[in-house]
Amino acid sequence: MKIEAIPTLQDNYVWAVHNGHSAILVDPGEAGPILSWLRDQGMTVKAILVTHHHYDHVGGIAELLDHISIPVYGPARGVVKTTPVSEGEILKFTDMALNFKVIETPGHTLDHVCYLAQDRQNHQFHLFCGDTLFSCGCGRLFEGTPAEMYTSLTRLAQLPENTQIYCAHEYTLANIAFALEVEPGNPALIARHVEALALRKQGKATLPVSMGSERATNPFLRCDLPALVEAATQHVKTSLNAGVETFAAIRAWKDEP
Repeated sequence: MKIEAIPTLQDNYVWAVHNGHSAILVDPGEAGPILSWLRDQGMTVKAILVTHHHYDHVGGIAELLDHISIPVYGPARGVVKTTPVSEGEILKFTDMALNFKVIETPGHTLDHVCYLAQDRQNHQFHLFCGDTLFSCGCGRLFEGTPAEMYTSLTRLAQLPENTQIYCAHEYTLANIAFALEVEPGNPALIARHVEALALRKQGKATLPVSMGSERATNPFLRCDLPALVEAATQHVKTSLNAGVETFAAIRAWKDEP
């Protein structure tokens, strides 16, 4: 199994999971770059997986379906010709020896889902998480509540630490800038900043990133820790409990202009 990023729009990544011949596309927000990539690679598409209905994740589907007849899996709302998926469902692509487990993660949108693939040969998981989890950040709460997003992120954080995370946007440096406001003395976060800067200077993506790295650096996965509770409490000047209250305060802090 190989996984490649196809850059689209301003800062989106469409993830192509492939075996050198056939590919499964995750969140195709723009068709042109995908069609060029398929042509250049001599690749065919087996299916499309969608995490949520926002245009920058689904905008290329209609044009792709004009060229190829393939199934589209994901939330039904706002997505062309979708086969709806639900929590715990396993999408099997036997000819590619690939399975994807569906994980419902409401918060960014109410019907957001993630897809977890397992590379049995390398004993590693690969999480395609759309806009729920970003490196050193998380998605805005456009529809869900802080409690829903906190629960979704907590579930994802329980995946094995070597799980590779494939977010849908290159937001890492901006997220790190905020995370350093919250936890300026975090050595793992400082190291991640150096690493991400070097990658971007080379024109490379900062993704994928391991879940272990995210647990050590992402403030939204660390809201049960005293240092984060204290930082959020100082910011809002009100005593906060660990968990959801701290998460809500840090998310609101990140949303400040």
